[in-house]
Amino acid sequence: MHLSNSQAPAERPTILLVEDEDLLREMLEETLVEAGYGVVSAASGEEATNLLSMPPLPRALVTDINLGRARMDGWELARLARQNDPGCVILYVSGDSAHRWAADGVPQSVLLAKPFAPAQLVEAISGLLTRSGSFPS
Repeated sequence: MHLSNSQAPAERPTILLVEDEDLLREMLEETLVEAGYGVVSAASGEEATNLLSMPPLPRALVTDINLGRARMDGWELARLARQNDPGCVILYVSGDSAHRWAADGVPQSVLLAKPFAPAQLVEAISGLLTRSGSFPS
């Protein structure tokens, strides 16, 4: 688990970032922090479940779908996040599971296919948060 040292402005929600690849997780976290978000990160679904109810409560979940050897995948984690908070914004990132999104993804979620540019991540999460009312446009 990693809590970003950077404090996000009060109007910016906290994002829970879940990615099992260390370098990619660090790059995605840096991108979100530079965009002004508070970020809490985890390397597995199991680690992330503990963070779903700890302050600061995440308003958004950015999760890889295939989380390595972990028992919990991103699909299951997103369902749990929505169970805890029906308003939680969900953004999946995946290199090979896009074909399962329609069947396994939670409603009103977005899937960003890897590889993607950092600006695409910021645009996707900002758009979801704006539409959900969690972040003013």
